[in-house]
Amino acid sequence: MSQSDEPSVTRQAPPSPFRRFNSSPEVIRLVVLMYVRFPLSLRNVEDLLFERGIDICHETVRMWWNRFGPMFAGEVRSKRVSRMRGFRHWRWHLDEMYVKLNGEMVYLWRAVDHEGEVLESYVTRKRDKAAALTFMKKALKRHGAPEAITTDGLRSYRAAMNDLGNAEKQDVGRWANNRVENSHLPFRRRERAMLRFRQMKSLQKFASVHANVHNHFSLERHLTDRQTYRERRSAALAEWQVLAS
Repeated sequence: MSQSDEPSVTRQAPPSPFRRFNSSPEVIRLVVLMYVRFPLSLRNVEDLLFERGIDICHETVRMWWNRFGPMFAGEVRSKRVSRMRGFRHWRWHLDEMYVKLNGEMVYLWRAVDHEGEVLESYVTRKRDKAAALTFMKKALKRHGAPEAITTDGLRSYRAAMNDLGNAEKQDVGRWANNRVENSHLPFRRRERAMLRFRQMKSLQKFASVHANVHNHFSLERHLTDRQTYRERRSAALAEWQVLAS
């Protein structure tokens, strides 16, 4: 059989993730964006959408963000990882914050770069060397190695970095970690609006989704003029609509 006689193989496009939903993808994107980006409750989103003529239940908001939020956030994260992985002068800031989970204290570890964008979020019940090591391995595997890593005085960081062989990159200072301390504030606002969390799984999912969506729309409006900010905001929104299509 000649090459021209071989049967042609046509590749079918993957099915749309919105195919079994009565609502349009544009409405689903809007719902996920409103709930994850802004400090709104499920019922706040329901009421705001009703004013726009969209009648959905707050449980639908919950179901949509649970199903589509990680998918949208994954698209945003993969694009940024591919763009920043080869960046040489990259400084990370690591910190852990406590989160109450049904009255129990758990820890949300977060890695933030020198621009204030959240790289990784990881939830553990303990704040020991094993937790710090798992968190750092996860961040290094996904994003590559930075030039320097700034931490607070928690000894778990030093022990974990000794195991990884990059202890010389650690920088510890009293005010050196303000970058990551300030990055906790948007998550704290969301935590209050959601009346805290009840499961580690839901906390891990929301922390990851919220970080990536917040990164995408963090335009540093206080550092630019109004016209530049408007252009960046329009570009970010247009890119979001493409990524979440």
